[in-house]
Amino acid sequence: MVEIISVSGRRGLRKFIHFNYRLYKGNPYAVPELYFDLERTLNPKKNAAFEFCKAKYFMALKDGKEVGRIAGIINDHANQRWQEKTVRFGWIDFVEDIEVAQALLEAVADWGRENGMEKIEGPLGFADFDREGMLTEGFDQQSTIATPYNPPFYPQFMEQLGYQVGNKWLEMRITVPETLPERHAKIADFVMNRYKLHFVEFKSIKELAREWGYKMFEVFNKAYVDIYGFYPLSQGQIEQYIKQYISLVDRRMISLIANDRDEVVAVGIAMPSLSDACQKANGRLLPSGWWHLLKAMYWKYSKVLDLLLLGVVPEYQSMGVNSILLEHMGQNFKKMGFQFAETNLEMESNTQVIAMWKAFDCKIHKRRCTFIKQL
Repeated sequence: MVEIISVSGRRGLRKFIHFNYRLYKGNPYAVPELYFDLERTLNPKKNAAFEFCKAKYFMALKDGKEVGRIAGIINDHANQRWQEKTVRFGWIDFVEDIEVAQALLEAVADWGRENGMEKIEGPLGFADFDREGMLTEGFDQQSTIATPYNPPFYPQFMEQLGYQVGNKWLEMRITVPETLPERHAKIADFVMNRYKLHFVEFKSIKELAREWGYKMFEVFNKAYVDIYGFYPLSQGQIEQYIKQYISLVDRRMISLIANDRDEVVAVGIAMPSLSDACQKANGRLLPSGWWHLLKAMYWKYSKVLDLLLLGVVPEYQSMGVNSILLEHMGQNFKKMGFQFAETNLEMESNTQVIAMWKAFDCKIHKRRCTFIKQL
């Protein structure tokens, strides 16, 4: 018999987070989230999303052993934006037992019903910057720090339990070219002159965060407004992400484009892959995890980089500004010795972005989706 318990507080969150570490220990494809990072995300006192979200965390026990976990999230801003009553499930992990999966999902569904929800969907987080999507292809490919791993029986169980496929994403692996295609270079020169654009110069990450941080995330708020499930980030969330993430990124891997009024119109953010380092650290900074991470970020780069965020405000999206971003970032990537780039999640329906990547030597190597069920 499967027992479901609700967990909270420091001790409960610790158990919730560490279950993933134990479940996938030694798995060459699973990349654990860093404990301190996930604890801040799940803690109502530390995550600004709790201004308009509520969450409940569950763990499954069988014969006295922990066999699964799941988070239930109700995001009022997202529900208002998309005119729906959806309870999200996220951070779902379980052993190969469909009864465990069913019990976990039913716990979130019941909590959603109690709060007036009409649909359950996931895996999703509080925001699009959290891990989301269930892997459906690419089970033999290493995950990134931004995406969760799961074995093949996860989506099989979801279908057996009556869930339908929701949004679909692709992840692509791109060979960093020696030089960008000539077409991109020509478009970039033309667009820069035609629309009086320039690259924002900054001497340090501190200067970037102080002078341009808020403007960067405003670009994402505008660029992603029509993307599936997205809702505009609040001021509190933007401040949180600036403090939490921007300070970690090498300034050479951030590109900002502004117009002649110094309005930021495009942003690109990448970082060296931390997948191997996070696996060695197993989610912990101590005793030696911090060393693996620092080395991977600043001294001994992987051959792979993660393209974390690319955004262009709507009025510039059809003007070739994405080509400018790619040219500028690509030049820096090659100088730094990177050979491959991993895209973040790209919606399968976003044909414009997918067509842009096809101009390079790239391949689709992972697919993932959400699963939906009416309550």
